[in-house]
Amino acid sequence: QKLEGSQVILRSGGPGSGKGTQCEKLVSKYELTHLSTGDLLRSELAFDTERSKLIQDIMERGELVPLDIVLGLLKEAMVASLYGTQGFLIDGYPREVKLGQEFEKKIAEPSLVLFMDCSAETMTKRLIKRSQANDCIGDNTETIRKRVETYYNSIEPVIAYYEKKNILYKV
Repeated sequence: QKLEGSQVILRSGGPGSGKGTQCEKLVSKYELTHLSTGDLLRSELAFDTERSKLIQDIMERGELVPLDIVLGLLKEAMVASLYGTQGFLIDGYPREVKLGQEFEKKIAEPSLVLFMDCSAETMTKRLIKRSQANDCIGDNTETIRKRVETYYNSIEPVIAYYEKKNILYKV
């Protein structure tokens, strides 16, 4: 259990809430290692392993990669960075209470959960502006509203869970 006692900050927020901008500032200021499960999965695809082939097959089918694989990649990345960091900033995690509980069981207890508190209206405006600037196909106003609504429906129990543990900080 090399990760016990490590500072672990989970950072959560909806699409367009400013997560990326805030992560960069925190990583720089506090010398944290920034990890994103999406980035870890994409990086794993570069290797020619059984696990990378399995991940690719799952992703090509549009399915979610199983939690044990995601947590395995996360733990490996954390252990590999352990001696060159002041702690870890896990980006966009968890999206469900169950995912947070599994993280706590298999990796470490978070010392802090940062929640990017941003109104649905602000997120929607930012995403519409971003999609227009980047010419994102499929990112129409209705799709964006659904993404924001889905996020809010799934994140409320996560917020309540970490509030009860007294480690949630709203930004």
